[in-house]
Formats: sequence, C-alpha cells, structure tokens
Amino acid sequence: MKPSAMNTWFGRGWLAAGYLFLFLPIVSLVVYSFNDSPIPNLWRGFTFKWYHALVADQALLSGLWLSLKIAFLTACGSVVLGTLAAFALVKYRRFTGRTVFSGMVSAPLVMPEVVIGLSLLLTMVSLQRAIGVPERGMLTIWLGHLLVGMAYATVVVQARLQDLNPQLEEAAMDLGARPHQVFWLVTLPMVTQSLMSAWLLTFTLSLDDVVLSNFLSGPGATTMPLVILSRARLGLNPSVNAVATLIVIVVAIGVALACYLIARAERQRRLELAAARG
Repeated sequence: MKPSAMNTWFGRGWLAAGYLFLFLPIVSLVVYSFNDSPIPNLWRGFTFKWYHALVADQALLSGLWLSLKIAFLTACGSVVLGTLAAFALVKYRRFTGRTVFSGMVSAPLVMPEVVIGLSLLLTMVSLQRAIGVPERGMLTIWLGHLLVGMAYATVVVQARLQDLNPQLEEAAMDLGARPHQVFWLVTLPMVTQSLMSAWLLTFTLSLDDVVLSNFLSGPGATTMPLVILSRARLGLNPSVNAVATLIVIVVAIGVALACYLIARAERQRRLELAAARG
C-alpha cells in the first residue's frame, strides 16, 4: 500500500473513532430510553413506558420548562449585549477604559465557573440583605448565565465584525445614511449569521449549565440539570433517558433548521453581490 493511501485510511480511521467517541453515548442513550428494564444498562425489551412516565414526572418537567425559559432569555440577552460590546470594541478603537472593558468582557471565558458562581452568590446575598432583592431563583440564575453568555456572544460577533468590508458602510454614509441607519440597514444584515450562531451557542450553554445554576438557584427554582444531578446520586431513573432523547431530537431539528437558514441567507447574499457587480 502506498504511503499516501495509508495516510488517508489512517486519517479516516481516526475521524471515525472520533465520531464514535462523540456520538456513541448519545445513540446508546436514545436506545436505552426505550428499554423496558428499570436498570439503565440492562436491556429487557422495547417499550414506551418511560415516555408515559415522563408525563407524570412533574419535578423533571418543571425543571425542563424552567431551563428552557432561562436558556431562551439568556440567548436573547446575550446576543443583544454581546453585539453592542463587539460593536464598541471593533468600531471604536480608542476610548477611555477600552482595555479594562475588553478584559472584563473576556474574563468569564477564562475564569472557572466555580469562581464566577461563588462571586455572584456573595453579590446576590449582599444585595438581598441590603435592599431586599433579588431573591435567589430564576432571576439570579438568568443573570449568572447572561454574564457568561454575553462573553461568548461577544467573541462570535466580534470575529464577524472584524471581517466586514468597511467600504460598504462608508458607501452607505456617502449616500446620506445616518450612523444608526448604517447599523440597522447595512451592518446588522451582514452579521445575521453570527447572531444566529451566538444565539444557538449561548442557548446550549445555558440549557446544560450546572455550576452556576447550583450556586444561584433557590427554593422552587431547580433547573433540569440540577434535577438530574440530584437523582444521579441515588441512581438514575430511565425517564431521564426519555427527556434527554426528546432534547436531542429538538436540538437536532433546531440545528438543521439553523444551518438551512444560514445557507439560504449566504446564497442570497452572494446573489445580491453578483447582481451588484454585474
């Protein structure tokens, strides 16, 4: 066998091994969600009873609903704040406190979540003792997730803004557009793909966060990861596999839809550029 062919097969083998390592646990989780046995890793037959049991599992459903609400609000808030922060860092190269601002925005990316969670907990407790709010619950969890999500959204949007051609914005201003019109009509449509990517990323990070939620949650505000974590100490119920399977299906549909929309927007942008050049 030639060295080039050997290298090709070796690379494909490592790629296949990597995919198996990443996706085999997910596939096994989906398969065992239909297992008739109450023991998670012992197959005893095919059944849908764990999905029926999931309907009556109010603790898990309440945690899932709370996690989805927090993740949605976190993704929306992170995209808005991250876009504003990225716009300030890219478009305004010099302003007072720029270095400090850039460092504070990037700090949650490199700081351990345990440190972030503990510092936020101390802050929230101090505020509650001083002014009576906020009480630990959905609001405090959302603020913690928003802090981390904004940092990730800033990085994603900033990378896209740095690649934009500034001549397009300059041409719009030469044609009489005001700065806010340039932002809404020129800049924002060109970074739509990065906004969608940032939204999906921050939604996922918030949905499966455990550390920050554990520090910032309160009575009656337990997210789905915390419910699963508490049950894992006593032995997981197969209904957890059922809810995880439903989440995998929903996420797969969402990712496929987002990829389709991004690809369609990219094709439309290329057609518009070709028409403008022609």
